[in-house]
Amino acid sequence: MSSSAPAPSHLAFVPFVSVENMMALVHRIGIDIFLRELADYLEADFKRWPEFDKTPRIAAHSAEGVIELMPTSDSSLYGFKYVNGHPKNMKEGLQTVTAFGMLADVSSGYPTLLSEMTILTALRTAATSAMAARHLAPANSRTMAIIGNGAQSEFQAIAFRELVGIRTLRLYDLDRTASEKCARNLAGMGFDITICDTTEAAVEDVDIITTVTADKQCATILTDNMVGAGIHINAVGGDCPGKTELHRDILLRSSIFAEYPPQTRIEGEIQQLPADHPVTELWEVIAGKTSGRTRKNQITLFDSVGFAIEDFSALRYVRDKLEATGLFEKLDMVADPDDPRDLFGMLQRSK
Repeated sequence: MSSSAPAPSHLAFVPFVSVENMMALVHRIGIDIFLRELADYLEADFKRWPEFDKTPRIAAHSAEGVIELMPTSDSSLYGFKYVNGHPKNMKEGLQTVTAFGMLADVSSGYPTLLSEMTILTALRTAATSAMAARHLAPANSRTMAIIGNGAQSEFQAIAFRELVGIRTLRLYDLDRTASEKCARNLAGMGFDITICDTTEAAVEDVDIITTVTADKQCATILTDNMVGAGIHINAVGGDCPGKTELHRDILLRSSIFAEYPPQTRIEGEIQQLPADHPVTELWEVIAGKTSGRTRKNQITLFDSVGFAIEDFSALRYVRDKLEATGLFEKLDMVADPDDPRDLFGMLQRSK
């Protein structure tokens, strides 16, 4: 830009939250408070679920994984997330999931926030799981099995500690070093942790089972004989066509709750069931329009695949924290000529 070219106006700049600043924001707030407050934002948006535009995520599948766009909007804000899922990445030393997202003003279309969402997605997934469990899990749940101890496991554990009261963890992963990593990261955080040698041992006498595996295939992480009456299952890992974790017979015994059934029937555990199998939308429970857990021996299943409104809530929460913390950069992202009709003139004057 030449010295005579005008400086960008304030309308040109968009707040950007980098990975470094997202980590700083979590530490500034405290991960426990962050998860509790994020769950409150999620619950508030679930209560007004009908106000949002809703569509299943737009997915580009390949043999290696999937790349997705997840859009939604209410009357004032538009939001979207770009996210991938590539289970084989770990073998190359890469993240299985990466993401970024944006908010924009509906009235003008101008972006108002750009943020990393790799870390934020892990936080919002855990907060959503624990928020759902507050409504669906047995009262006074204290023990949880986590099957699959990769990048999401610690977030799930802390969210369930903060929102549900989980204090005892039973961990299992095909790769024992993953369980050891999880136990090491959670040391000193108030958990009684046992690393188990089998899935069967991990789920014995627990109140909640969280499955959060990454392989992109139809798998049977839990068989019907492992699931006793009265348990809550938080099924997180199955999130695309051809990728499941639970035996079909478990689904037939369970009261199933989902975020957005048109998406979940394609991507979730219920892809194994007929299209007319009864499923309760989670927002209806949170808004008090229907019941969640109604009896002691009921098996409740949250068939979680992740939905755009959850990302919208997370971005809203981060946006509201930025002014007080200053943990963002200003990106010159929007061309803002003095005369909206003279974009070419703005380009020429920048020589």
